[in-house]
Amino acid sequence: MQFDLDQRSASLSVGEFADFVLGPRELSGGASGIWRAQLGSHWHRQLQGKTIQEETCATFEVVIQGRVFHKGWTLGLSGRIDQMIVRKERRILREIKTVLRTLPSDESELRSEYPSYFLQLASYAALLRLDAATASPIASPSALSAELMFVEADSGLSQTVLLGFGDESLFQAQLDRVTAFLKQRLQARERLRQLSFRPPFDRFRPGQENALESLSAALHSAHSALLFEAPTGFGKTGIMLEAALCQMREGHFERLIYLTSKATGQIQVMSTISAMCGEKAKCVPSEEPADAQDAMPLSAWLVRPKSEHCINPVFHCVRDVCAHIRDVAARWERSGLSFFTVDPKAPRDIASLRAAGAEAGICPYEITRAALPFADVWIGDINYVFSPSARGLFVEQLGFLPGRTLLIVDEAHNLPARVADAYSHRFTREESLELRDALHGIRAPQTLVQEIEHLGHFLQHLAQHGALPLDDEDDARHLLEQAALRISTTPLDYAGLSAHAAELLWSIPSIVDELKSQPRLQRHWWSPRPGTLAVTCIDAASAIAESLREFGGVLLSSATFGPHDAFAESIGLADPVPELSPTSLRDLPLQVKAALEAEAPAARSPSGPTPGKLGKLTKRETKKLFARVTSGAELLRVEEVRSSAAVTGIFAGAPWRDGAYDVAVDLRVDTTFQHRGRFFALTAATLADWHRIAGESQRICAAFFPSYAYAESILGELEARGRPLRVSMQPRRADLAKQTEWVETALGNSDVLFLVLGSSFAESIDVLGGRVTRAMVVGPALPEVNPIQHARMAALAKLGREASFRRVYQIPGMQKANQALGRLVRAPGQKAKVLLHCRRFADPGYRNLLSPEYQGGKEIATDGELMDWMAAIL
Repeated sequence: MQFDLDQRSASLSVGEFADFVLGPRELSGGASGIWRAQLGSHWHRQLQGKTIQEETCATFEVVIQGRVFHKGWTLGLSGRIDQMIVRKERRILREIKTVLRTLPSDESELRSEYPSYFLQLASYAALLRLDAATASPIASPSALSAELMFVEADSGLSQTVLLGFGDESLFQAQLDRVTAFLKQRLQARERLRQLSFRPPFDRFRPGQENALESLSAALHSAHSALLFEAPTGFGKTGIMLEAALCQMREGHFERLIYLTSKATGQIQVMSTISAMCGEKAKCVPSEEPADAQDAMPLSAWLVRPKSEHCINPVFHCVRDVCAHIRDVAARWERSGLSFFTVDPKAPRDIASLRAAGAEAGICPYEITRAALPFADVWIGDINYVFSPSARGLFVEQLGFLPGRTLLIVDEAHNLPARVADAYSHRFTREESLELRDALHGIRAPQTLVQEIEHLGHFLQHLAQHGALPLDDEDDARHLLEQAALRISTTPLDYAGLSAHAAELLWSIPSIVDELKSQPRLQRHWWSPRPGTLAVTCIDAASAIAESLREFGGVLLSSATFGPHDAFAESIGLADPVPELSPTSLRDLPLQVKAALEAEAPAARSPSGPTPGKLGKLTKRETKKLFARVTSGAELLRVEEVRSSAAVTGIFAGAPWRDGAYDVAVDLRVDTTFQHRGRFFALTAATLADWHRIAGESQRICAAFFPSYAYAESILGELEARGRPLRVSMQPRRADLAKQTEWVETALGNSDVLFLVLGSSFAESIDVLGGRVTRAMVVGPALPEVNPIQHARMAALAKLGREASFRRVYQIPGMQKANQALGRLVRAPGQKAKVLLHCRRFADPGYRNLLSPEYQGGKEIATDGELMDWMAAIL
């Protein structure tokens, strides 16, 4: 449905109009609905042929459309009736619907089970009567009749039900529902115009106010995606929310979607919104409308995964198995749960939803789905916009207009990898056997079982390959397509399948559908071990860009984007990235601004000396550029280029981080995979020496390693030396609660924390700032060399080996180091002494990928130099 609140108009198909409900909707899509649609097409063709033989004046797929004026709104409706039969001066409308139930059935049961079918037919009849182009006889009830022909999917048996006089009221009642929803959206927009909220901070830290000013200006005027880069602990969440809410209040956006890949981040966003938009919030700015205090508060909804909503002992979301979703649409109105959709003050945490759902006998996830259309802010995981299997929850919601929506993605440096994972699949021989046995258990048709057996036979003989031979890839594609076709055309007892077996079955059509719908995605077909087929997406840039371009505004945030040009390419927005720095010189290109600040004060006046070489420009070119950018006309040109670019970079400076890090590069060690074993003893000795020199006041040290195996090797060396240090190794695969508990315990009982770069301990745990003042990064955390990385290198071969190696290995590896070090200084006054324990950190290819505050550290070549640096007071 598309609507224009200013014009008080909306346009939608007759099918959308008939299915419109304010509450949970029955889902007919997915793998179980594909075969129904195909069977429906089959019976439509059969009945069309029969009608042609019986009726000389019959037409098919007839377009019926019109405009309806109702309660101050104009609704444009259009659709295609299956058959229109003209007999003398009488017209017969016939709509054909395929059903699973046995026919013939009692008419009252059909009306109860399929109300939208009758409403759809009533809408066609009403539109014909309203059509000014038709003659007046059509307005007579006797001149127009309508009938629903139900067809049993398995046998083709049919039953016809005539549309009665009372059915016309269905159309008017549905008009009331649709216009009531549109009125609610109009009221929501007016409420946003009067939105009042507190600032996110009692007072701004240095750098925050400038960042907010620049971000607000960019959101107001930019036609491109914004990359907002600010260090860890800067307060990005509050800054972005204040800028976003201001834009919503000014009418630039009607909804905010805030995505982040971690539950802790989502909870923080919800907490910040609650603090900003509570009942006692004060309007910003101070000119408060008279009725602002009476306005409803901002409505925000935090969406957790479907499985977390489930109140059954086993999560198996099939209508025939779960009574909480069976006939949920019919039971919703009398459930008493509609207050969740309209009252922003209603509790919305998972525990409250589960309790309310259990009491009413309604799936808690259906409460979330029903409430989203009425919420101003949606908070959730990245998958809800970018994953093909999960995005329907957001993009298929009533009233969702992406062009009027601001999308914020926090921790966006994870976006390319997360989306690539969403488009990657793996299927094993063991899974094919499990699926085959499960299908036997529900007595599935032998033709389907055979397709699964053929796929299993292929997997059984599939050897390990870094890249599948083309013949094997073609065979795999063919077998998947054949199995998907059979799955999509075979009715099954999904209630008899286990949740895992159903997931395996549905994954096959999903793979095939993605291969067809996203042909531009770069995929690698390989076998990581015998009997396993993997289809791995190595570059999801085109899919990411397709999703981003749907939105009216896009704000991507991170502390560690890495080079912006490389990140822009990884999300499919590869235009040059103009840079906007939130300073008094923010209208100048960043590299010019940096050069100006590096010069003496005299250099900033027109009569002063010209800055030195900028980037790849010669001094002569730099002189010309400097003369141009100091003119008003050129500043306007720069702004025009920035606004037309696909991505604009915004940098938030944090003056309190200047000088907070004392960094040294240890040239004595080579931590490359081939040579690191020679230096295990030296690494262990360095940790022991630093502990001894630091003294009691700075006992705790965090040691970051590229992998668990590397950390365990150093731990073995320490034990061989009599274990001179109390070491705590981060646990594997611990949930958030256990992670936090481990950190708190380790900080009180350890001399050294062994952490792994790229893990949640290095990227998400925020309690290290101010409590750990010494850190050693044991080498860059370059990705593992494997067939996927080889495939990515091959895909970037046109860039040259050095550039592709930088993109595939160096940038991700150094990004993990930047993430870890950013956790050590999160507030003014915090400091950290950091030893980069590998000679590669001095190599320009690696050093230039470090955040600016970690560059330029002292290079240490001898043991004596290291001891002196360690002994120096931070």
